[in-house]
Amino acid sequence: MGLNLTAADYVIHLDPWWNPAVEEQASDRAYRIGQTRPVTIYRLVAQHTIEEKIIELHHHKRDLADQLLEGTDQSVNMTLQELVSLIAGS
Repeated sequence: MGLNLTAADYVIHLDPWWNPAVEEQASDRAYRIGQTRPVTIYRLVAQHTIEEKIIELHHHKRDLADQLLEGTDQSVNMTLQELVSLIAGS
């Protein structure tokens, strides 16, 4: 639900999404401009459920992304010529 939560103290996630970025975006709504209170975020997940498996998948995806991106800085090493050819599509 898209709410403006500038007065929220707590955010409670009951149904995890397959994409963890969507869940993080929902949590970030509580930190909008004007928020003056500390925000606590809870994720309630029952054991031995599909939701528990989704949370495990989130951790696996984050670990995999961290391993793949660790130490990479190729965008910094691109030359101007490489950047122009990438944008031009050639």
